[in-house]
Amino acid sequence: MKQKTQRKISIVPTKRFSEGIKRKVVKDIENGTATVLQASRELDASEQSIYRWIYQYSRYLAKNKIMVVEDQSESYRTKELEKRLKEAEAALGRKQMEIDFLNKLIEFADEEYKIDIKKNLAKGPSPGSKPGKGKNTGTT
Repeated sequence: MKQKTQRKISIVPTKRFSEGIKRKVVKDIENGTATVLQASRELDASEQSIYRWIYQYSRYLAKNKIMVVEDQSESYRTKELEKRLKEAEAALGRKQMEIDFLNKLIEFADEEYKIDIKKNLAKGPSPGSKPGKGKNTGTT
């Protein structure tokens, strides 16, 4: 019997990517702006192909190299620290405004009542006041 040999007809056309595209994909993966899965889906290429490009063009990611990935990346930690710094600066600004307000209030009170409030507060307790409990008064 004579068998008919048929050629396999490929439905999916073969894709060839330029070296520039391969290098750009590898660079994006190295920078963390894309993953292998995202790149393979975007270019409609197999993940295996993307990994071959990485092994071929990457400066950092190579076969048999172990890459340690932390829970929180350095950029995430930096952003968190910047956020905390802004919050601290805002709190400091609010406190400074409060201090300025209280100083201005003391100035107005000085002018109104003709008493130097700052000077009177610095003198200490009046002679008839009792020392507080547990405080070191210097006397025995």
